[in-house]
Amino acid sequence: VQLQASGGGLVQAGGSLRLSCAASGSIFSIGAMGWYRQAPGKQRELVSSVTSGGTPNYADSVKGRFTISRDNAKNTVYLQMDSLKPEDTAVYYCNGYITTGWPLGVRDYWGQGTLVTVSS
Repeated sequence: VQLQASGGGLVQAGGSLRLSCAASGSIFSIGAMGWYRQAPGKQRELVSSVTSGGTPNYADSVKGRFTISRDNAKNTVYLQMDSLKPEDTAVYYCNGYITTGWPLGVRDYWGQGTLVTVSS
């Protein structure tokens, strides 16, 4: 199983970016999916997550600015980031709680990370 993240880049404060993360491989089902971020010198933190049924959860710091969504048919999760601030600068990692078909198992999987840089 692989999670491939894309969509990061350089944007000015107040701008927008859309991150995507597609899961592929021997997938039986996917539970919650989410986005984490890690800024230089800081610990990785949860940005947003969404259940398999579509219920979202957001960190207080991004509420009202970020929107998470998923397409279960494409095994893909998205993060629409609006009104970006310099403090949003970080490497963003996608995550999925995935049940694999072969070998049978369930655990967290992580994408490779995509860099988001917000200039002031």
